[in-house]
Amino acid sequence: MNQVIVQSSGGITLVGGAPVSPALFRISQQRAPVVVAADGGADRCLAHGVHPQAVIGDMDSISDAARVALGADRLHHIPEQDTTDFDKALRSIDCPFIIALGFIGARVDHGLAVLTTLVRQARPCVLLGPQDVVFHLPRQVQLNLRPGDRFSLYPLASVTGRSTGLDWPIDGLAFSPDTRVGTSNRVSVGPVSLDLSGPGMLCILPRARLDQALAALAGAARADNRSR
Repeated sequence: MNQVIVQSSGGITLVGGAPVSPALFRISQQRAPVVVAADGGADRCLAHGVHPQAVIGDMDSISDAARVALGADRLHHIPEQDTTDFDKALRSIDCPFIIALGFIGARVDHGLAVLTTLVRQARPCVLLGPQDVVFHLPRQVQLNLRPGDRFSLYPLASVTGRSTGLDWPIDGLAFSPDTRVGTSNRVSVGPVSLDLSGPGMLCILPRARLDQALAALAGAARADNRSR
């Protein structure tokens, strides 16, 4: 565990090295104006005319031009090779929520590593991609979605649970990555509520439901704080 590098009272946009459209960058910055890059994400930021507050990673992907443009004081080198740059950046950020761009939609191996980190760290972080938003579900959560919305569950551990508001309820089902997954479910009536047995379940929603995902994570965090 390394020290906190960036702190913010609001959301942070974390940018990786995969392609990011101007529209997605704008959507994320409107909700999370502080920008941090994970290694080669610095070049993505500069391509959009944005200077990230910090660049975090092992620095094997950032270009020499980006290094010069940003200056040494913004570069935070974490040399260990046991974790990804996404992992290094997540554990170095302290803020209420993170929107992560440029981490899904490119290389499959990188994407799988990102999803594993999302579950392991259990941070309030939403991956924003061209078609989807992906986030790790708290044990209890409520999502204000619309009837007909695509609603997919993908387990990275053995998880059971109960649900309301879905066309195909999950009550009594045992999910795990090598047996049963829950892709392409659908919202029957909102809100959707989930009560899960433990961590390890990813939720995948249409990109247009970013705000609902962020609100659900914030609500779960408030409930968790009240229970402590």
